[in-house]
Amino acid sequence: MSIPGTLVPLSASLALLLGACGPGAEDGEGSTETNNVGAGILAAGDPLPGLTPEQLAAFELGKEDFAEIEEADEGLGPVMNNTGCGVCHDNPATGGSSSAGLTEVRFGFTGPDGSFDPLSELGGSLQQLQGIGAVEGIPGCEAAVFNAEVVPPEANTVGGRLTTPLFGLGLVDAVPDDEIRALALAEAALSPDTAGRVSEVTNLTTGQPDLGKFGWKAQVATLADFSGDAYLNEMGITNPLFPSESCPQGDCSALACDPAPDPEDDGTALNNFTTFMTLVAPLPTLPVKGTAVIGAGVFAAVGCASCHTPALVTGSSADPVFDQVTFKPFSDFLLHDMGSLGDQIVQGGTGAGEMRTAPLWGARFRTSFLHDGRATNLTDAILAHAGQGQGAADDFADLDPFLQNALIVFLNTL
Repeated sequence: MSIPGTLVPLSASLALLLGACGPGAEDGEGSTETNNVGAGILAAGDPLPGLTPEQLAAFELGKEDFAEIEEADEGLGPVMNNTGCGVCHDNPATGGSSSAGLTEVRFGFTGPDGSFDPLSELGGSLQQLQGIGAVEGIPGCEAAVFNAEVVPPEANTVGGRLTTPLFGLGLVDAVPDDEIRALALAEAALSPDTAGRVSEVTNLTTGQPDLGKFGWKAQVATLADFSGDAYLNEMGITNPLFPSESCPQGDCSALACDPAPDPEDDGTALNNFTTFMTLVAPLPTLPVKGTAVIGAGVFAAVGCASCHTPALVTGSSADPVFDQVTFKPFSDFLLHDMGSLGDQIVQGGTGAGEMRTAPLWGARFRTSFLHDGRATNLTDAILAHAGQGQGAADDFADLDPFLQNALIVFLNTL
């Protein structure tokens, strides 16, 4: 069964993957980096190739805004996780994952019947790890101090989430939703035991139902929504999509001493962040040579490609930068039940054990893996798969050491 429309069927994806393979330096050593998009060689954090001068200027402005450190009088806080987007997204360049392995913390209460309470009245489900401290210049707020939130004792479920890299997400945004739905149908027909499902969410700009592609739980529909969500929840800055502050530890009365009026961003920064994420290119890859060729075959044979779909294609677009572009994220952007590997946080319509398939592009730049960074190497990350990923983990464990190593060598070309 082939996948209709603009998605590349699995067999064709593997052909694309192996198409660049050939004789050369063993394991890709001594070879130059390439990129999945367009011609030429891109460095980490570069814009997509082929942008107009106007798009390049908008990219640079967005990147500058993304790297800016915010202050309390500009709207930072009063509780937040950090002071700027680039503080957490810096590896291996602006827009990446966290070089320090920073994680956000989610918590809630899971009842005996499996029901989940995010404990919103106690500041959940996201713990804000920093506060702006003492407040100055607001009458009646001389004693007000905003400290970091804590996980309340009522919580019996706590999970961590690593900073997700943003490279290439404009291409992901440009894949038509209908094609992601078609991929889910194809998986259900070809590999029902590991088939993913689409995440049904609300598009905050239109207010209409949409398909979630972004975030660890595929809980966000668009890059604009992703930007607005992060601006509020990670930095405490209200914006047109998220105009209301998060109540510190659930105490909404404390917001009377918030130093800046809402909304703290009129949409300018929100648009700049969205532009940067839309136009930043995927990370460069290494040629698949030598042992990595064998590893690419192992990747398919043990079932990794059943969820980590190697290649996708964007839809038709008047902008040639996004028109029918093949790219290789190694993700189907669907939800899978990962059992004990899931973060056990219910978010929107996403279940406790469900997680979006993590894209593997850029894997070689990372030092921690899985949603909470519990694995410090790729081997441990594979073996930790549970739920719908258990079969692939077991098959990998049964391989002889040479084939296991070949798979790791292949992943280190991404």
